[in-house]
Amino acid sequence: MNYSAPDILPPPSRKGRIFGRHRRFGDRIFSNLTLIFALVIVAILLGLVAILNIDAAPSISKFGLSFLGGTSWNPVTESFGALPAIYGTLLSSAIGVLIALPISLGAAIFLVEMAPSWLRGSCSFLIEMLAAIPSVIIGLWGLYVLVPFMRPVETWLGGHLGVLPIFRGQVFGVGFLTAGVILALMIIPIITAVSRDAIRAVPDHQREAMLALGATRWETIRRAVLPYCRSGLVGATILGLGRALGETMAVTMVIGNAYKLTASLFSPGATISSKIASEFSEASSGLFIASLVELALVLFGVTLLVNVVARLLVWRLTAVKAAGE
Repeated sequence: MNYSAPDILPPPSRKGRIFGRHRRFGDRIFSNLTLIFALVIVAILLGLVAILNIDAAPSISKFGLSFLGGTSWNPVTESFGALPAIYGTLLSSAIGVLIALPISLGAAIFLVEMAPSWLRGSCSFLIEMLAAIPSVIIGLWGLYVLVPFMRPVETWLGGHLGVLPIFRGQVFGVGFLTAGVILALMIIPIITAVSRDAIRAVPDHQREAMLALGATRWETIRRAVLPYCRSGLVGATILGLGRALGETMAVTMVIGNAYKLTASLFSPGATISSKIASEFSEASSGLFIASLVELALVLFGVTLLVNVVARLLVWRLTAVKAAGE
């Protein structure tokens, strides 16, 4: 039996060796550039935290942790506390997410699973265009259209559900509930767009398997589609919550800017962003400015904490899904 000698590759030419060295050099340049870009982002984040801490140092040194639990805001006596602003931020954001989540999820399911092709594209475009409207325009619309509309709505809620503390109190039209509705309108496009992409990423064999077992369309969506993309839906919700926590102008126009703690959703209140926006131009003393900067630092911490919790939750859901598969 004859065995042919194995083919021996010819040595690379001089031109090939030069090209290889240039290619490796280009790869190193690209790798180093991406590393620099990543480090720049980290440096910006750390620099922002450092500057906020430096500017807020007088307030931090005077009030300490009592700043987080203080309920008064009096520039005359230089007594400052952040609790009503933190409470208003969390309450209005929670109302906005509770209103926006079912609407956004329903719209995303309709666009992916049920809408005809001629309607899917136009509806998606209009929903995404809503996110491009400046917040000050939405705030003006809320002040002149939504506030008058909310007065009879709050009156009805107080008359029928007044046994609950959250639906008691005098009706103004401005307050936590109106601010929550404004925030819902602003985060619906974000949650809808991300949820739509998450649902669209579900493989078709998931749906086909459920349909082959005799499931209805609703059962297919509920048992095969939504569980598969739940980590994406959680991420969409947290993105909307992050937008709601930091919204400023629209909320400032409709929340009433009353610095107090109250259980009533009809009552005017304040958020961290609205407090900073409404009083920063009037701040004169160093401690006053430092207290506003510390409010910004608190908002930064709240937003960062929400994103960390969201990241851990998405990681947990992804791990559970991988273990189940």
